[in-house]
Amino acid sequence: MIGAVAAGLLGLLALSIPVGIVLFLLGFGVDAFFSAFPLSRGLGNMVWSSSNSATLIAIPFFVLLGEVLVRSGVATRTYAALDRWVSWLPGGLVHANIATATMFSATSGSSVATAATVATVAMPQAEKLGYDPKLFSGAIAAGGTLGIMIPPSINLIVYGFLTQTSIPRLFLAGLVPGLLLALAFMAATVAICVVRPGLGGVRRTFPFAQMLRALLDLGPIILLFGLIVGSIYRGWATPTEAAAVGVAGAFVIAALFGGINWQMLRESLLGTVKITAMIMLIVIGASFLNFTLASAGLGREINAFMDGLGLGPLGTILVIVVLYIVLGFFIETLSLMVVTIPIIVPLVVSQDYDPIWFGILMIVLIEMALITPPVGLNLYVVQGARKSGSLNEVMLGTIPYVLIMLAMAFLLIAAPGLATWLPDQLAQ
Repeated sequence: MIGAVAAGLLGLLALSIPVGIVLFLLGFGVDAFFSAFPLSRGLGNMVWSSSNSATLIAIPFFVLLGEVLVRSGVATRTYAALDRWVSWLPGGLVHANIATATMFSATSGSSVATAATVATVAMPQAEKLGYDPKLFSGAIAAGGTLGIMIPPSINLIVYGFLTQTSIPRLFLAGLVPGLLLALAFMAATVAICVVRPGLGGVRRTFPFAQMLRALLDLGPIILLFGLIVGSIYRGWATPTEAAAVGVAGAFVIAALFGGINWQMLRESLLGTVKITAMIMLIVIGASFLNFTLASAGLGREINAFMDGLGLGPLGTILVIVVLYIVLGFFIETLSLMVVTIPIIVPLVVSQDYDPIWFGILMIVLIEMALITPPVGLNLYVVQGARKSGSLNEVMLGTIPYVLIMLAMAFLLIAAPGLATWLPDQLAQ
């Protein structure tokens, strides 16, 4: 059954069938060929139970929050402000790309939205100032991946919903690794531009008075992040309630910057509906597929297969890491999560690993999938914002950052406390 399901998944995706539909088709296929019971009769109940959750309401709120900030012009102001603070480093504006992506990751919760925001604002600057297109675009694609690591993260909400783990603890667990990744991206950029100064473009400095004035554009975003995340950690609000408060805060910021108009509202709401519908179709389809797989005995097959390999806990984790890296080449990230979580997470927990820690490790591996061909969404988002050049340039530019993510994955395996220390401390 394992081979048949994997082949069916890859085959249907190769036909360019929407992922949510693929998951439903696979569920019906498992029911028809591998189950002695008519599992499809439980479809109605599965659709209702998988979507009837207050936790999932946070998804459209966080999507709307990001849409409002992007379409109201707040992104352009944030990028200009960070340019004044970090462009003196070797690499110049490349650091502004990473810093802006980090800041918007702390509000949007979506990697693709973060990459699209920074690419739209930054690409004209790259062409004007003569930056190397590979490094510049690669840094945007890599920085955008932080959107699913630094809280609030839509992917972490989905992981917490599917595994019944604490979403506030997941948010806390992702904060330190996310910030470390951002700093590592910037350190790698500095190293590359010290060795090859021509790749980094012009290093610019600004009067200190301009740098201080730029903080006026950064302050509202920082306050919004503190409002959302702080209210969750202090126990004042659930993730869903905090997301709703965050949307209200985003509208206030947009109004202060003069970015509210009917076209912005229309585009923000339409974008939110489209993205939320896509996510929910995938979540519901995956829930039905996971129900049929579990009922047909896939979990027993996988456990028997892993037992047959004779691996210990560390060997099991390394096999899972390789599995996610390979699958990440071919499967869209959210789909990869929802398809594998009900199968892999019980296996990980049976090896006495912390599901919170594994959630962060999975996110790092999925971040890699966002910038590795042929299905890396951030690659296409960044390329779409460029006016010239090939996709190969973006792919080559992401290679140093992919290696950093791989190093972070192994660092998390060697030192799980990177993910678990902060939630454990604040729980005391």
